[in-house]
Amino acid sequence: MTKDELRVVLKEHRAELAARDPDAGEKVADKFPMKLFERYGPVVAGYLPIGDEIDPQPLMKKLAKAGAKLCLPRVDENGFAMTYRAWNFGDALEDRLFGLREPTAEAEIVSPTFILVPLLGFDKAGNRLGYGKGHYDRALRNLRKNGRAFACAMAFHGQLVEEIPSEPHDQLLDWALTEAGSVPLFMMRAMYAGGNDGGSPVVA
Repeated sequence: MTKDELRVVLKEHRAELAARDPDAGEKVADKFPMKLFERYGPVVAGYLPIGDEIDPQPLMKKLAKAGAKLCLPRVDENGFAMTYRAWNFGDALEDRLFGLREPTAEAEIVSPTFILVPLLGFDKAGNRLGYGKGHYDRALRNLRKNGRAFACAMAFHGQLVEEIPSEPHDQLLDWALTEAGSVPLFMMRAMYAGGNDGGSPVVA
């Protein structure tokens, strides 16, 4: 399948998964390994879910109580670049492009070290399928050029598929948090490169 064809299939599949497990966001928060925050915090980028995206807000609240400095993405006026703005629960939000609620333009631009990423699907190599606009790829590339940035998918376990088509500009995920537990993608990638397939993924 092409990426566009796969997006159609995986969007429908994600809707089914969300309908079956509306409390998946709470399950992810309960199972989150705090060692990840201790190692890759303290600045945590979340997002506000749209459609059937798994909800990261329970985890964001848990990390805020543990001392995380939260931020959210904001797409620039040209609709191309995306920056991260300091934000916490109760702070102002604006209705923006693509039906998103985002921090105001006056909010401080920050560089998160631990980034929660929404998606339509991912594979064991850490390839991610998003919506095709490239916002997260560009933002992650910029963050990684200037420092450390640990990209952590928020996903239903059923969104782990056999293979996602990849291109040179795509940014790899380091980890995935699911309602079934963690998927250590950077470890699986290393095993795969060494000739071990790392186990069979769930095929959507």
